[in-house]
Amino acid sequence: MTTMVYEKTKALTDTQFHYCPGCTHGVIHKLVGEVMVELGILGDSIGVIPVGCSALAYKYFNCDTHQAAHGRAPAVATGIKRVSPENIVFTYQGDGDLASIGTAEIIHVAHRGEKITTIFVNNAIYGMTGGQMAPTTLIGQKSTTTPEGRTEEHSGKPLKVAEMLATIDGAKFVERVSVHSPAAIRKAKKAIKKAFQCQIEGKGFAIVEVLSTCPTNWGMTPINALNWLEENMIPYFPLGNLRDFKEAK
Repeated sequence: MTTMVYEKTKALTDTQFHYCPGCTHGVIHKLVGEVMVELGILGDSIGVIPVGCSALAYKYFNCDTHQAAHGRAPAVATGIKRVSPENIVFTYQGDGDLASIGTAEIIHVAHRGEKITTIFVNNAIYGMTGGQMAPTTLIGQKSTTTPEGRTEEHSGKPLKVAEMLATIDGAKFVERVSVHSPAAIRKAKKAIKKAFQCQIEGKGFAIVEVLSTCPTNWGMTPINALNWLEENMIPYFPLGNLRDFKEAK
């Protein structure tokens, strides 16, 4: 007799991921999928996928999805949610998308308190387009556009998206997590679940920033990339909850 110990979530299709070896997008996809199934919202969920490494995520999530132009996922999600408020609407965005060309969209979605959920993947670099500096690239970090390392004098400090959005009243749930270890992955799943619960309960905008790796553009092995994230990204982008609708008065 065979006992099923682990089964791939029904929220993901059987399409093979296109991500580079060691990329943690796949881990984050799995967490989002598991949460949708556990909350019983898979059949009612609509994902909005913009441009970037996650551009093919519509092939992976086993729910309705909508493609958006670069940075415009929050605006598209707003339209979908307002037309179909009974649906659960989420965006899945990278740092080059959300924190650069899409900065205005994410700020104003939070400002209006739109009842959507955003999964924000921060790997501190532009992944799909060849490894250019992103708004979240660390000081001293090398990229194709900062071959000698990013400097504060030239580019300013890396943008802390979670802290920025946590100052906006319409953002009801804001948390930063990571997926560099099994323990961190478990905490990330809890945060993603609460972000969807925030929408289910109609509280307002929710965002989870997920620190992720990009071994290819970082020029590292997958294991070294995980260690680099822990040793370099987390000190600048500290993990934790910045706003929780469950604790608000």
